[in-house]
Amino acid sequence: MTASDGKVYSTDCLNFKGIVMLADILPGKQRTEVLNWIGGGNDPLDEQSKRKAYQLFNSGIINDIEVGTTKGLQQIHAFIFDGLYDFAGNIRHKNISKNNFMFANSQFLPEILKKIDGMPEKTFYQIVEKYIEMNIAHPFMEGNGRATRIWLDLILKHNLGKCVDWSRIDKKDYMNAMAESPHNSSVISDLLSKALTSDVENRELVTKGIDYSYYYEEVE
Repeated sequence: MTASDGKVYSTDCLNFKGIVMLADILPGKQRTEVLNWIGGGNDPLDEQSKRKAYQLFNSGIINDIEVGTTKGLQQIHAFIFDGLYDFAGNIRHKNISKNNFMFANSQFLPEILKKIDGMPEKTFYQIVEKYIEMNIAHPFMEGNGRATRIWLDLILKHNLGKCVDWSRIDKKDYMNAMAESPHNSSVISDLLSKALTSDVENRELVTKGIDYSYYYEEVE
């Protein structure tokens, strides 16, 4: 195993089966807690969801997601929040707001989402406008930003052969730009355009992008 000094050393360790055998000698409650910890069950929801986002790409399932539609966004949301939210992948039926901004009225969501599905996505600016409208719609009770940023990258990759290097976009700049986007799309367009890359198959870039996407949602 690689140590902190960068050198590789031989060492004794347990694989998963060995850890389970070790847990078997513990009292029942402690055994359950250890096994939950090993499986990530005690991790915060965001950490569990983030691992699912990694899996979405690493498994290749991302290639089966419908591009640029509400259905595709629902597929993404359902995958990364499966088992974490009971509404994973389901369009909300309640009204929601954030920082005094009211997202699309749930009563009109079906019609709004149908219009968003029909929006053009041939150019970068058309894609950004579609992204902004989907953000205003905010079709899920929670997890909209994390799912919609993946959805955006799929559209960019499919139509332009590009994606966003999210690590190049400051959190505060992004949040401010998105807050302003319903009235002025130029700020978020400028941020995203400067962070575009053609390195769409770079797994490290994808992983880093997911990390930053989840970081945007952290409450400070």
